[in-house]
Amino acid sequence: MTETPADTHPSQPGASFLPDFCGTRMVFVVVIAAELLAVALSLARLPAEDNPLIDLALNSLFIQWGALGCTAVLCLSRQWLNGLRDQPAASLAYLLCLLTCLLISETAWLVFRNWLGLVGIFPDTHVIFLLQSMGISAIAAALGLRYFYVQHQLRLRIKSEAEARYQALQSRIRPHFLFNCMNTIASLVRRDPILAEQAIEDLSDLFRAALADGRQYCTLQDEIDLCKRYLNIEKQRLGNRLTVVWDMDSLPGDLRLPVLCLQPLIENAIYHGIETLPNGGQIEIRGERRKWFVSITVENPLHETGSRPAPGNQLAQDNIRQRLASLHDLTNPLKVSIHDSKYRVTLNIPYSHENTDR
Repeated sequence: MTETPADTHPSQPGASFLPDFCGTRMVFVVVIAAELLAVALSLARLPAEDNPLIDLALNSLFIQWGALGCTAVLCLSRQWLNGLRDQPAASLAYLLCLLTCLLISETAWLVFRNWLGLVGIFPDTHVIFLLQSMGISAIAAALGLRYFYVQHQLRLRIKSEAEARYQALQSRIRPHFLFNCMNTIASLVRRDPILAEQAIEDLSDLFRAALADGRQYCTLQDEIDLCKRYLNIEKQRLGNRLTVVWDMDSLPGDLRLPVLCLQPLIENAIYHGIETLPNGGQIEIRGERRKWFVSITVENPLHETGSRPAPGNQLAQDNIRQRLASLHDLTNPLKVSIHDSKYRVTLNIPYSHENTDR
């Protein structure tokens, strides 16, 4: 196999290209693949066989022995193989498969031909039988290992591209968020330096939490704290014009969601909703747990002169929609609706008790 940069370093746990051969699904796949190989070999010999069903049964029996034997050996040695680099792991796995098939071939020759006397189902000589069985085993094992390797590299590439796309989308949010906060602080500097200093401290805490590392996920409480720091800055600017109602108590405590997916929606609700109203208004942030997912809704009043969202609003929504779609493989993770002069954005995030970082 061609060496890749990943091969130059020891494999990390769970990073091996070899699948879990102890799993029921993999055993089922091996059985199906072995049976297809048996059918192919039987079809190739069809004109020369008087009873093709018996030939298929014998081929299936022998090939299934070899396939399941190799699966068992790879299952027992998986911890050892997973600690190796790709090339040594592939070579040793290939060698183990060949040795297993050789042992099964020898056992079949001794039991069925020498002891039971079933001469008609075997070639004339022992050497020819071994060459046939080992040749088929070598080709099948090589194709199988190559398939697993290519699939593993494809998964790594897809994951890498998804992470790069996610980071690019997230980086588009942060400058926008920073500029708006700095404008708010600038408006406070001359009017109230003390409040401006507090706003700078809030902004510092906010970005320390948001930029602490390259995480894709954070807990719901972390996201709420981040949003409240941002709202502290906006309340200093808008005063009594801004009211926020939180109703998130029904959401599970272990809920994890993408970093900075709720804050931009609150920011939009302020800049495209509350700020356009002479008397301000109220932002409602509600959470509801469904069977397989959690819904988080951000709602704000609309200006009477129009209800069409501003371009900046759409940009942030599309950004979050793409981030959620890339992380959770969802078709419509963000929904927008207008009802009773209120603009409502709903996030749908998959949830289970095993909802953890990827």
